[in-house]
Amino acid sequence: MSTNRGAITLEVDGDAAPVTAGNFVDLVKRGVYNGTVFHRVVKEPVPFVIQGGDPASKDPKTLKTHYGKGSFIDPASAQARFIPFEVKLKTDDQPRYGKLITNPRELLQLQLTHKKGALAMARSPAPDSASAQFYIALRPLPELDGRYAVFGRVIKGLEVVDAIQQGDRIFKASLVMAK
Repeated sequence: MSTNRGAITLEVDGDAAPVTAGNFVDLVKRGVYNGTVFHRVVKEPVPFVIQGGDPASKDPKTLKTHYGKGSFIDPASAQARFIPFEVKLKTDDQPRYGKLITNPRELLQLQLTHKKGALAMARSPAPDSASAQFYIALRPLPELDGRYAVFGRVIKGLEVVDAIQQGDRIFKASLVMAK
């Protein structure tokens, strides 16, 4: 992902989060993220997240006050695409869908957690409302574990993530196959 601050390399986990990672990869292939804005950057009073990927933010006519409200509209159906909340426990063969994890013992078994650099889906209060927007954790955020779907992580460019400011742009997101 190239931004006006530099490059960020993300790794998605299709084993632990196949639907969520697949959605992100599809949107990258479609060019949905190209030209979008990091519309939510929370660094004070303590680092929290950088959030971007709202397809509406690439349109210069969209008011900045509307950033963060957009979803991916599938051109084939003209409908917004939403994906289910997805989380996988180390003890499960398959991910779980649609239900937040609140049991402390289960939280300790999450396959993917909110470590610094975690890549996760943003959503409304409804668990199955994620679409295109994503965020990257600026520090460990265990309070979000089991409540938001982590599907990858930053593997290169954490210094770029730390430098992102509200209003910065993603120039281009592209796929590189792992070796």
